[in-house]
Amino acid sequence: MGKKITVFGSFVVDLMGRCPHLPVPGETAKGSLFKMGPGGKGFNQAVAAHKAGAEVTMVTKIGNDTLADLAIQTMTGLGMDTKRVFRSEQTETGTALIMVDENTSQNEIAVILGACDTISDEEVESISDLLDQSDYLLIQLETNISSVEKAVEMAYSKGVKIILNTAPVQPVSDSILSRVELITPNEVEAGILTGIQVEGEESAGRAADYFLKKGVRNVLITMGSKGVYIATNERRGLIPAYRVDAVDTTGAGDAFNGGLAAALAEGKDLWEAAKFANALAAISVQRIGTTPAMPERSEIDAFIQLHETEGLQC
Repeated sequence: MGKKITVFGSFVVDLMGRCPHLPVPGETAKGSLFKMGPGGKGFNQAVAAHKAGAEVTMVTKIGNDTLADLAIQTMTGLGMDTKRVFRSEQTETGTALIMVDENTSQNEIAVILGACDTISDEEVESISDLLDQSDYLLIQLETNISSVEKAVEMAYSKGVKIILNTAPVQPVSDSILSRVELITPNEVEAGILTGIQVEGEESAGRAADYFLKKGVRNVLITMGSKGVYIATNERRGLIPAYRVDAVDTTGAGDAFNGGLAAALAEGKDLWEAAKFANALAAISVQRIGTTPAMPERSEIDAFIQLHETEGLQC
């Protein structure tokens, strides 16, 4: 049995439309497909980790509206614990408006966080017993920052290892950074947070040094098709990405982070965990959607075996 993961983060309902191109301001583009489904960075990551075989408990907040039912129905259908899902009587369930270019698979997203932007200190304190049982806390920046700060402080005080995914990017205090075991920005987020434009391995290394000097123990910067840059105080280097034909990159970062947490929880070292996470993300981008695109563990293992046999990792 692997170690236990608490995922603290957002649930939103994804409203996704696909178009031949992303419209410019003032333009109406005729779309080809619409889908509504469960999403949110926290929820996507929790589902990715759960389907990859990890023991996961999701902590989030939803409204008491029709959209909230989708969260509970999805979690129940997947066999996930729903007891740590908070409810708001005043604020609606969050939504994400997603536009995907069907030719390039690039996307534009507007998130209205709703209830998951209103998590109170008291609600965070109510998961103290859950953190007592957890080995990892996987957290993002898509809930109100006060809830992030409170959850990180509580987890750190209990010796829980904190994985911070810095999305959607916003300033992160030195206090939070000093408590983080592993930080996982993409190259854009790393550039914004450090002031260093990340374009390749050398600049990724300088950005990583910024985080390490702040007290972060391990740094992992995802760089799209270039791969994943990892830096610790003992070792650093670039892990290549898998070559696949992407159809929708919307949930790629969430797929990666969920897979990373799952692999670490079952005892893989950071390098092997990143390779596993790369594979999970590579499968997900070949499918439409976010949460629904997350693969089962058997699919991930088969993908890795196939690509290692055929040498299809760059």
